[in-house]
Amino acid sequence: MKTNGTKYSPKSKFQVVLEDIKAEGKEAEAQVARAYGVHAVTLAKWKRHFLEHRAEMFGGKEEVKVYEKKIAELKRMLRQKEVEIALLKNFLRES
Repeated sequence: MKTNGTKYSPKSKFQVVLEDIKAEGKEAEAQVARAYGVHAVTLAKWKRHFLEHRAEMFGGKEEVKVYEKKIAELKRMLRQKEVEIALLKNFLRES
């Protein structure tokens, strides 16, 4: 599994993390780490990274960036509409 001393390939990391996800509980996590010769802390880091970036695995970074940009634009538009509504409410109260 090791490719260069303590270096692991992305494929190897994925395999270890996948095995860990399939296993249940801390004891199983420790067994997976031991079986692959990985420190439990390292396995936890790989798993956290995997879970944080899982959307990119299927959509690619560019697709994720496009959706994030679209979400940011929609949020900006929503804030603008909220301001417009507040201004109109104030205008109607004054009339």
